[in-house]
Amino acid sequence: MRFVADLGRGLRDIFGIYWELVRIIVPVAVGTELLSRLGAIEMVSPMLAPVMDLFGLPPELGLAWLTGLLVGIWGAISLIFALVPVSELTTADVTVFSALLLFAHALPIEQKIIQKAGPGMALTISLRVGGGIIYAFLLHRVLTAAEWLSDPVNPTWIPLNVTTDWIDFFAGLIEALAVMFLVLAGLTWGLALMKRVGLLRGLMWLLSPAMRLAGIRREAEQFAAVGLFLGISYGGGLLIREARSGRVPPRDTFIACVFMGFAHSVIEDTIVVMALGADITSILVGRIAFAIVATALIAALVRSLADDTFFTWMFRRAEQPG
Repeated sequence: MRFVADLGRGLRDIFGIYWELVRIIVPVAVGTELLSRLGAIEMVSPMLAPVMDLFGLPPELGLAWLTGLLVGIWGAISLIFALVPVSELTTADVTVFSALLLFAHALPIEQKIIQKAGPGMALTISLRVGGGIIYAFLLHRVLTAAEWLSDPVNPTWIPLNVTTDWIDFFAGLIEALAVMFLVLAGLTWGLALMKRVGLLRGLMWLLSPAMRLAGIRREAEQFAAVGLFLGISYGGGLLIREARSGRVPPRDTFIACVFMGFAHSVIEDTIVVMALGADITSILVGRIAFAIVATALIAALVRSLADDTFFTWMFRRAEQPG
């Protein structure tokens, strides 16, 4: 009976988290889609063409990168081979570009969710984009110096760049929100069940060494783990509730969000870019290693800051539901 009561309370929590996410995702997704259809992204993207040279990439991919930053990975990957023929790209090119996408994509939606947990939106966006640029640049230099992955790319899947109308857009949005609710419900009840039978403790015991290396403490570990495997919408969504309750201290919330920004949705997103021809060692193992080291450095800085500095420039208390 107690477990059934816990499920009932969990359902109320699920609806609360879900409503917060819907309030963020719907207006931001519609606004971003509107800007895309009005041609705003195409107008700005030529400014990013010179940046592509830092990574040894064709300048045309600046449009795909900007689309990924604003719309998401799926918007970007549909453009890659439409902008640059497959025959003109190497495995290294696709791997480096995939690294840029994996670190920073769908920023208006994902970082708005993170902001609800407390971390400053501008700062966390800067960290994700900056981390992606640093990792992609280092990866490009290593691959070029060693002459690794210089063979022509051989994708197993070439996505089509299909233009949809507004009806299709809203149908897709409604479907995504429905799936999100089911996943949130499964996560919340699944975590409660795993905690009850002791399985969660065993899983976190396996992940704890990596989390500790990254500077993430026990209170925030399970939410960082959810973000790592399933994505920011889920890890961040659950973390909003915990931050508001005070069960996860502000600095631990911030550090967990930084880690999720660098390494999240490592199953789905990795499979997608691997299908495009990206190298798994670079986009999975290298990315997680970079995320651990970079987060550890940031964590050391965050824990050394005075409260006034931290709460003025990096974090504000998680917003209470309105």
